Amino acid sequence: MNLVRSFKLNTGALMPAIGLGTWKSKPGEVGASVKAAVRAGYKHIDCAHIYMNEGEVGKALKDVMQEMGIKREDMFVTSKLWCNSHDDVLAACQTTLKNLQLDYLDLYLVHNPCTFPKDMAFPMSPAQLKKVIGYDKERMSETWKGMESLVEKGLCKAIGISNFSTTKVKALLETAKIVPATNQVELHPYLSQPELKKFCEEKGIIITAYSSLGSADRPMFDKDDPILMQDTLIKQIAEKRNCSPAQVLLAWGVLYGCPVLPKSVKEERIKQNLDTYNVKLEEEDMKALANIGKRFRYLKMEPFYGAGGSAEQYWDGEQ
Repeated sequence: MNLVRSFKLNTGALMPAIGLGTWKSKPGEVGASVKAAVRAGYKHIDCAHIYMNEGEVGKALKDVMQEMGIKREDMFVTSKLWCNSHDDVLAACQTTLKNLQLDYLDLYLVHNPCTFPKDMAFPMSPAQLKKVIGYDKERMSETWKGMESLVEKGLCKAIGISNFSTTKVKALLETAKIVPATNQVELHPYLSQPELKKFCEEKGIIITAYSSLGSADRPMFDKDDPILMQDTLIKQIAEKRNCSPAQVLLAWGVLYGCPVLPKSVKEERIKQNLDTYNVKLEEEDMKALANIGKRFRYLKMEPFYGAGGSAEQYWDGEQ
């Protein structure tokens, strides 16, 4: 089974199937990783304002594109609207564009369906959790109108969402004039989200996978959590197909029909992740992974529930 190299969005644009993730890439490292990725052949960079590294990403991207003679239209750059900027979408997007040194984004996502107060970047204490505004259908509809205006202004080629359940996607589509191009969610063999994926695809929305490798360096790590890349089945398939467990997981994601966004700051790993295009899984591998027998969500999003909330409420009962 051969991997596709890009997915067509509902705008007609092509999104490269493998992109470089920049979440958790530290200052002083992220710029070097972006340069290494572009030199290796990556055409897709995934960013976000809350990652607090867009300035370094932007400088590195500008420098390496100039070095390589790469035109802006040959790169696909994504960023995301953070939770405390839902009431001022235009200013947030303009800040991101300035940081990234770009005139437009290929894709801009609502990072999360929940809203924070303007003066709070992230809830870090019980008192701050009480101030989380959370999800509101009408509020999100207004935020989406702001996102749609960015397309009208030419600041974004496409707009999308992230961490939206089926229920929240349905609610958004009731008033949306522009159907989201993508819904970026945690997705891997332990959390394949078939119902959400099926619904989104029926509406012309591509599911993009983050944490495809299990996000071993995630916040709120629990030593008892299963380690995805150490799963026996995944290691067996890697040995059989002469590739790494990471490549098995990335190839699975692309064959499942989702762009993947592996993060690394190590040049060798960055190249290896892109070389996943040369990995060939067979139908028997995909069937085995579909029946892996374990379900687990690594990023439960506790801070987004607000005080007294729960994962069940946040994800609308989806697993």
